[in-house]
Amino acid sequence: MADRRPGGALSTRPLHFIWLCDCSGSMAVDGKIQSLNNAIQQALPLMRKAAEDNPNAQVLVRALRFSDGAQWHVSQPTPVEQFHWTDLHADGVTDMGKALSMVAEQMQIPPMSDRALPPVLVMITDGQPTDDFNRGLRELMAQPWGKKAVRIAIAVGQQADYEILQKFIGNIELKPLSANNPDALVNRIKWVSTAVLKAASAPASQAQRLDDGQRDSASNVPIPAVPPEKTAIDPVNDVW
Repeated sequence: MADRRPGGALSTRPLHFIWLCDCSGSMAVDGKIQSLNNAIQQALPLMRKAAEDNPNAQVLVRALRFSDGAQWHVSQPTPVEQFHWTDLHADGVTDMGKALSMVAEQMQIPPMSDRALPPVLVMITDGQPTDDFNRGLRELMAQPWGKKAVRIAIAVGQQADYEILQKFIGNIELKPLSANNPDALVNRIKWVSTAVLKAASAPASQAQRLDDGQRDSASNVPIPAVPPEKTAIDPVNDVW
């Protein structure tokens, strides 16, 4: 049945949500890649509910994997209610720069619309880039929607490069999220899939347009408070 509210379906604006997943060989160690698969599977129902609670945003989900180069794991922007996750497998190196270059291509207009909501880009990695990360980041930030995207990073384990992830985020008020065990990874991904998604689709974000000046992701989307994390390594539970 068509939406008969004032503005109705015409008020719906696309919100692109993209997972950028490290599938390098180190992600195969200690079950990290399977924990990532499980975490996203568990988060999907919550993500659908978060999208359902804001009918003015059409949440479109994609996923990109990077190891030896980068490939789209889910290439088409898929409505979240139709999105299904196929497990990733890990091998190879960590071509993070190539992943950013491929996302940058999708931040152009077209294929993006100038009336879209700020995209949400979520980087999940356990290591350091093995290619030209800075070039990929420059290409992403050269695109208006790349610059205005909400960029979140989840560091899987203690070997992740926090400095690189902070560059990707580009907001000094938002730090990389640490996940040193499977439960922590689930909690981080659930938070991104719900709280961040709601913030990006909220009326405060909908008021922002691509032509609203030079404000970046630090100001055009009010990021909710990050769940507290442990201040010290837990020798019992932290396996990564």
